[in-house]
Amino acid sequence: MRSRLEPTQLLNDVLVLLKNPPPCWINISSATIYRHAEDRAQGDYTGEIGYGFSIEVCKAWEAVFFKEEIPGVRKVALRLGIVLGREDGAFPRLLNLTRFGLGGKLGNGLQYISWIHEQDTARAIDWICQHPEFTGPINCTAPQPIQQADFMQCLRNSLGVPIGLPTPVWLLEIGAWLIGTETELLLKSRWVVPEKLLESGFRFHYSKIEAAISDLLALRQ
Repeated sequence: MRSRLEPTQLLNDVLVLLKNPPPCWINISSATIYRHAEDRAQGDYTGEIGYGFSIEVCKAWEAVFFKEEIPGVRKVALRLGIVLGREDGAFPRLLNLTRFGLGGKLGNGLQYISWIHEQDTARAIDWICQHPEFTGPINCTAPQPIQQADFMQCLRNSLGVPIGLPTPVWLLEIGAWLIGTETELLLKSRWVVPEKLLESGFRFHYSKIEAAISDLLALRQ
């Protein structure tokens, strides 16, 4: 919590003192701010804020970010999905698990993953900077989320790995307890779509997970 709130507050304190502050401040937030959703997608206009530890972190983070206006500064909270990149983050770790036969479903595997390719993340940020109508919270996820079991199946198919051992909830709970985290981070269904970006005319280069995985694997070769 402190790692998010204190730097954001510090930036607020500094920017209000500047004679010529930057015209646009984009602060990362998270798509996990929405409720657990298996019934329908959560869009910029239609999403419902949920409850739980990770959501409370996001709510507090955005509250600090938006609590005071800075003259001449447009604020955007980027509700970012899981960024799939070549060098670091979730993707290389998922690759390693899958290669060792551990890339199976978590729990029932029906929870949605809202993801985005790293190149589309960079392009979306640039797009928002160039479009002054963007302000407030903005969803930044690929337009086609995917259920966790299907995501891992795509990854196994791409790697030519025939099996992926599943992880039951009780085992996840033990693991989460051992490392001091929450199973919510793995089992929550994040079904988030980028209504405002699509409405503005932004076009994703990687809207389907198969294309994103294929590109990232090609880059790693």
